[in-house]
Amino acid sequence: MKWEGNRQSDNVEDARTGGGGRGFPIGGGRGLGLGSVVIALLAGWIFGINPLTVLGVLSGVDGGSAAPSVQQSPATRPPAGDRAAAFVSTLLADTEDVWAVQFKQAGRIYQDPKLRLFRGSEPTACGQGDAAMGPFYCPGDRKVYIDLEFFDTLSQRLGAPGDFAQAYVIAHEVGHHVQNLLGISGKVDAMRGRVSAVEQNSLSVRLELQADCLAGVWAHDSQKSKGWLESGDVEEALQAASQIGDDTLQRRSRGSVVPESFTHGTSAQRIRWFQRGLQAGSLEQCNSFNKKPL
Repeated sequence: MKWEGNRQSDNVEDARTGGGGRGFPIGGGRGLGLGSVVIALLAGWIFGINPLTVLGVLSGVDGGSAAPSVQQSPATRPPAGDRAAAFVSTLLADTEDVWAVQFKQAGRIYQDPKLRLFRGSEPTACGQGDAAMGPFYCPGDRKVYIDLEFFDTLSQRLGAPGDFAQAYVIAHEVGHHVQNLLGISGKVDAMRGRVSAVEQNSLSVRLELQADCLAGVWAHDSQKSKGWLESGDVEEALQAASQIGDDTLQRRSRGSVVPESFTHGTSAQRIRWFQRGLQAGSLEQCNSFNKKPL
């Protein structure tokens, strides 16, 4: 992926202590370094985590209530020479460009999200976030949160290496921001407590698959305008989608599959919905909430 030299977003907040550098090591320490227990935890929530239903529950915050006031540590722009931060800043900038055009075509105005880099744990308007959860989007403060050490986990432990696999991560989370702006995620969250756990899981699956489709729409428009994808890039994203399907993760962590507990969709579904957005480049093709089979 030929990303270097492109515009970087001004909406990146670097809250890492001291700025730059790497976080805790994979092999030890806390967070992602805790090994298989953390990987199992990560597998359950990876990508597209809905903080209103997960972080909110963990912190005792009601997802339907107003966002709590959160005191976050001061943040700066990422330091020069931090390649990983430059990459996510470049990706975020391109999502800004793509969604600004998409929203304008739909008669709307796109509002950029913030992307906050952190290490270990971080307070959010949705509750206390932790690096072990993987990247997530918080509707309460309209921020994408990511500990960049996650990219090592994505490559080394989840078997999804490559820069476009990482781009898929960012684009999926920004897809949740798009859903928030369109009022979709709010409607899904409002159903909590009104439907059974199985039905709520089904709605969560549809929300996550739509975010995958929106990531595909971004990839379609981004490639059309920049032509920066190289041979094998799309396959990297498809490999990431395959590795984080509910069925694959459940089979890996417990040796069996429980479809009624799915919250993100199967590997095949995640691949299919990303490809759908990638091929169509259209918001209208990402309606995962119709009555048709997923």
